[in-house]
Amino acid sequence: MKKGSHKSPHYPIFLDICGKKCLVVGGGHVALRKVKVLLEHGGNVEVVSPTLCPELSQLAENGSIKVLNKNYQPGVLVGAFVAIAATAEADTNERVAEEARKHGVLVNVVDNPEQSDFIVPSYFRRGDITIAISTTGKSPALARKIRTRLEQNFGDEYAFLVVLISEVRTELKQRGITVSGNAWQKALDLDLLLELGRAGRGEKAKTALLNNLERLRQIDS
Repeated sequence: MKKGSHKSPHYPIFLDICGKKCLVVGGGHVALRKVKVLLEHGGNVEVVSPTLCPELSQLAENGSIKVLNKNYQPGVLVGAFVAIAATAEADTNERVAEEARKHGVLVNVVDNPEQSDFIVPSYFRRGDITIAISTTGKSPALARKIRTRLEQNFGDEYAFLVVLISEVRTELKQRGITVSGNAWQKALDLDLLLELGRAGRGEKAKTALLNNLERLRQIDS
């Protein structure tokens, strides 16, 4: 590492939690926000709390989450993939973090990045594109502000772009054509492709991309 460069303590990854046990300790509105995000990404969510806010109670009634109606006790984290400590009691959250590390469970302590194995960024989606912003926990408000600004510049045409490129890649693979990563970068005329996507001219965009790729392949050869 170069002298004076900044070292971030967090390694940016996208974690697959689909079908895996995700434990949330806490029953208030902070816990609710965490539960909603976990459900959105396919987690099997279990909440540990003697009381639940109305929205969590509704999720429990319709079977979206499991609930242990009791205070946190050692042992509840066994078998969990990730855990989130979201109570209003700092000592309880600390005990959750300690047990999680004992059992090798990834843990996030709300509003306490120092006790967390991971932090949750502010993010938004456009189809298969996910754009995440993090300030390493120093300013969630700034992360949300940046996310809001970026959201205004990324419309649904970006979701179209992913589908388009996936179709072209599949077609080239079926034809036995290999394209270098460098050629792909040069061929992706984003301004043109996005303009065609906004206009609903998907086939025209596909043809333009294929033509660009073919031209660059001929140059490379």
